[in-house]
Amino acid sequence: MTNAPMKPGAKPAPSAATGPSAPPFTPPPIVNLEDTGLSPLWLQDLILKVMYFQGYLTGYKIAEEIALPFSGVVDQILETLKREKLIEVRSSQMGLGEGAYLYAITGAGISRAREALERSQYAGPAPVPLGIYVESVLRQARSRVQVTSRVMRQVLSGLVLNENTFQALGPAVNSGTSIFLYGPPGNGKTSIARAIGNMLQAQSIYIPYAIYVDGQVIKLYDSVNHKLVQEEDTTYQGTGTLKAGSRRDPRWVRIHRPFIVTGGELTLAGLDLVFDDTLKYYEAPFQVKANGGILLIDDFGRQMVRPRDLLNRWIVPLENRIDYLTLHTGRKIEIPFDVLVVFSTNLPPKELVDEAFLRRLRHKIEIQDPTYEEYREIFRRVAAAKGVTYSDQGLAYLLQEWYVKRNRKLRANHPRDLCDQILDIAGYLNVEPEMSRELIDRAAKSYFVEL
Repeated sequence: MTNAPMKPGAKPAPSAATGPSAPPFTPPPIVNLEDTGLSPLWLQDLILKVMYFQGYLTGYKIAEEIALPFSGVVDQILETLKREKLIEVRSSQMGLGEGAYLYAITGAGISRAREALERSQYAGPAPVPLGIYVESVLRQARSRVQVTSRVMRQVLSGLVLNENTFQALGPAVNSGTSIFLYGPPGNGKTSIARAIGNMLQAQSIYIPYAIYVDGQVIKLYDSVNHKLVQEEDTTYQGTGTLKAGSRRDPRWVRIHRPFIVTGGELTLAGLDLVFDDTLKYYEAPFQVKANGGILLIDDFGRQMVRPRDLLNRWIVPLENRIDYLTLHTGRKIEIPFDVLVVFSTNLPPKELVDEAFLRRLRHKIEIQDPTYEEYREIFRRVAAAKGVTYSDQGLAYLLQEWYVKRNRKLRANHPRDLCDQILDIAGYLNVEPEMSRELIDRAAKSYFVEL
């Protein structure tokens, strides 16, 4: 079970490259201040903080920074701030409208901005109220892709899997809940999860830049973990107005369904709202950023916290599809848990989980060592992809000398790694990379460690 070139004639799996399907939910356009769901005073503070950090800005640029339309929203807030002498117009260009005016913050505006910054230093796109975000998750959850056997064969065409494993994966993906992948290391558990993630990323969803709750901001959009749909990379054209044809709330971005991977760095604290004591706003945890997609917990059991404590944290979300997060004020908020959680481990399940938790994991799939036939197919594909001349005689020699005689188990990642070794050695010797006995022996001796 390893990455390999597709079989001749096979169709590519659905991917971002073929264009994501349109999401079922589109944020409605904002016409006036009331449509934002935010207090005008809060928005005034947001603009003052932006101007405090950035200095002179045009009306259009201010609208772009806080991701709200200039006409009907930002222009009204700026008019109020001018009337209260918190900002002033420094220059204007006749004929281009008020959006082209250059604004500056006044001394009184600086004082109020500093007061606002003591509460929170967030100065970015205006957030979306929690209730609207919750509704968007629920609406977009109903449109999850339902896979068939044919689709799964396309998605997993780059992997060599036995039929039992293949047939178990499709229903697990359709469940949209949880998958527990276990088995020896190096047999493709992570590759399987990534292939499924690539399939789901053929769909797109909308998420807000940030969420507003009780005066607090939770930053949701993450440029590292979220991949923008190409045409959405730039919402504005530098004029404070939406691009042609984009009649929607600009506080949202269209992304491919998330595929987020976390491993040994995962902690219990990382699964709750993370409050920055300096910036005074929150960062959304992994599972909220993964809403609508997949969260892969790789190398499960090797985290810095006990597996049992980590699993106890997941019991309620996995069963009720609702997660409870805590603000630093003590208030708990409910967030939909629309995440396909994939636990991947090479440790024995009995060392990690008890019967009660296994019951809550919908699908348990063992990824076993490849058979000799599967190993041969993996080696043949990998060798062809890497430019190593394949030989059945060479493979038979490798299996006999380095597996059978040494009682070594087959692993799906070995062909890839051994081919890399052969390429390194052949390059050094200035010979053709092939499965000769000499190159196989040197590659295996360099790669394998006798335990």
